[in-house]
Amino acid sequence: MELDKPLNPDLVNTQPEPPAFKVFRAPNQQSSAPPPLPDEYFDPTTADIKAAQTTLATRTQALVNAPLQLRATREANEKSKRDRWPTVSTPARMKLQSDITPYKTTIRIRFTDRTQLEKVFPSTDKIRSVYAFVRGCLREDAKPIKFILYQSPPKRDLKVSDPNVRNLSLAELQLAPSSILLLRFEEESMNASNFSAPLSSEVLSQAIDLPVAVDHDVAPPPGATQQALGSTTPQSATKGGEKKIPKWLKLGLKK
Repeated sequence: MELDKPLNPDLVNTQPEPPAFKVFRAPNQQSSAPPPLPDEYFDPTTADIKAAQTTLATRTQALVNAPLQLRATREANEKSKRDRWPTVSTPARMKLQSDITPYKTTIRIRFTDRTQLEKVFPSTDKIRSVYAFVRGCLREDAKPIKFILYQSPPKRDLKVSDPNVRNLSLAELQLAPSSILLLRFEEESMNASNFSAPLSSEVLSQAIDLPVAVDHDVAPPPGATQQALGSTTPQSATKGGEKKIPKWLKLGLKK
């Protein structure tokens, strides 16, 4: 098949390779602290109560009326999910599939001081690949210390020693397409919030700031609303204020 033929190196290297990983430095506590909210912010409005009641009723109805799935149906659904991350063998297929987003899993590891590591793994990789990456980023004195990657909430330890974890791919662990994992050292003193992430100097030299989150609660400028309203005029209105009747409606009225 044409797909199994080796790729031309000149075509493969046309685009620059992405960075191997990213490291985000711990955000500043003072600059990132949000302003205190007034007490009125926590008082639910009538619309909030109605929306919550509607959502709760919808979920309850879905649970009550949900049909029981047979074992064969569940296995078929799981198989269809696994087929989205098939195991590839030839270099040509691996190169072609490396540019497809569903075959990649972005893992971000957060230390207790909120320093974060980020790397993109193939979704067919096992969790031991994530452990190896994190350990390779640590200082030499911290590498011998054991640590555990976990999710929370709900808390779920992803231990390599657990056979229900180590034999599954990142996709089968429900970590695809992206997940945030927390890190816990066996040495309790290293889990304090004021303990700096024990990363090597080479890794810390590549640290960048986290992207600033957009505050959607900020009110627009005073004239922005009026300008937006003034710049948009209904297409169905004329200069004299009289509404224009569509042609299809006029034809219906004549009958």
